[in-house]
Amino acid sequence: MTRFHRCGSYVPGTRREWLKRAANGFGAVALASLLAETDSGRYLAAADQAGGAAPRDAFAPRPGHFAARAKHVIFLYMDGGPSQVDTFDPKPLLQQQNGKPFAMKIEPTQFNNIGNTLGSPWKFAQHGASGLPISELFPHLSRHADSLAVVRSMTSDFSEHTNGNYFLHTGIGIQGRPSMGAWFGYGLGSECRDLPGFIVLNGGLIPPGGLDNFNSGFLPATYQGSIFNAGDAPVANIRRAEATDKLQLNKLALLSKLDRRSLDRLGHVDQLESAIANYELAYRMQTAVPGLANFSDETEATRSLYGCDSKNNGTAIFGRQCLLARRLVEKGVRFIELTCPSVGHDRWDQHGNLRRGHTDNALAVDQPIAGLISDLKQRGLFDQTLLVWSGEFGRTPFAQGGDGRDHNPFGFSIWMAGGGVKGGVAHGATDEFGYKAVENKLTIHDLHATMLHLLGIDHERLTFRFGGRDVRLTDVYGEVIREILA
Repeated sequence: MTRFHRCGSYVPGTRREWLKRAANGFGAVALASLLAETDSGRYLAAADQAGGAAPRDAFAPRPGHFAARAKHVIFLYMDGGPSQVDTFDPKPLLQQQNGKPFAMKIEPTQFNNIGNTLGSPWKFAQHGASGLPISELFPHLSRHADSLAVVRSMTSDFSEHTNGNYFLHTGIGIQGRPSMGAWFGYGLGSECRDLPGFIVLNGGLIPPGGLDNFNSGFLPATYQGSIFNAGDAPVANIRRAEATDKLQLNKLALLSKLDRRSLDRLGHVDQLESAIANYELAYRMQTAVPGLANFSDETEATRSLYGCDSKNNGTAIFGRQCLLARRLVEKGVRFIELTCPSVGHDRWDQHGNLRRGHTDNALAVDQPIAGLISDLKQRGLFDQTLLVWSGEFGRTPFAQGGDGRDHNPFGFSIWMAGGGVKGGVAHGATDEFGYKAVENKLTIHDLHATMLHLLGIDHERLTFRFGGRDVRLTDVYGEVIREILA
């Protein structure tokens, strides 16, 4: 006897029996509801009643284990690995030792050509009533210092981009596991009927590891990330090909009927069930998506706040992504991830030309993120939205060559803000050079546990049976970072 888990709930009986009773065609049931006012819809509804299938909607909102502090996540993914000692973790000794041989033992690096100690080219200043130190790379974000919880002691198990990205996104440094956005959808569903629960806003740079960073892995395929662009057409082929709505609905009804016959014969087939559910969602998206990226109903002041019309192309792209993210939150989308725009050279991965690379990447995201925070606050959405800013690792405090930094998974900075997060705090610490975490050392599993906690989920109880055991996003690790909770 196996027991199927979701958010700590249990269904007795064998998994096969449960799937036969409750999941046999959940997409068909949803599609029948969609088509209920058509002749084909009435046929499907009657077939459901005759067949005794239990209604189940993969996208419906579900309660967590306890009261949530936030309803939505906006994950600001800083692809490539921003340098902690140039952004949120000032190190005076690093400046004093600039140009001298590095005084600590150097761990194996991703690449060779190790140089001397490299002080930050940017000055730090204290901001807000909290006095939180932030680099001059972020003049706009600095105005929200009292809303940020900076974690300076994050670590990763990997120093290579692809494995580091898988670890950040899925909790495991290998390909094929469910992305955190998929886990949130699986555990909580979505509050939006017309859009996917997990949306990735592509700024133009798909990270190393590719689309598997946003995959559903062994979870049902309905929970995988949907890639949207930030331009005028967020989703390709969103217009129906049929001449009339009735013709399209009739085709969908026929597809559903054929798929149900296959399900009756084969039992649970995730690909079929997910396809049926996605047919329904795609139909609804035809109405919802075209207006999403039409910002004509936004005031000029709002567009300016985000930098949507900036002369800097990177700022304009990421500004549109952040504004679209806010609109998706308003629609009820559960998990939204933003990837970086191209700034004319490499992402935050500055093995050389650190000054130009980090300057251009910060310029692209600084105003849009600050605008997003301001806009969420003024619309009353900040306290129900969790924002997370992170790369897959940090960078070394010593140079690669003369003007770059190598990958550093031993201690780096991220920040969180919004629903349930304490603002104006810095948690954890690296050593005096900013190389390794030495105080309150944390892992990506702790980050995931905290994110789930803020949305009302106990990470140890959100499980899926796979490979003979109950698997979770945090594997067998993870502790909630309670010191940064409000």
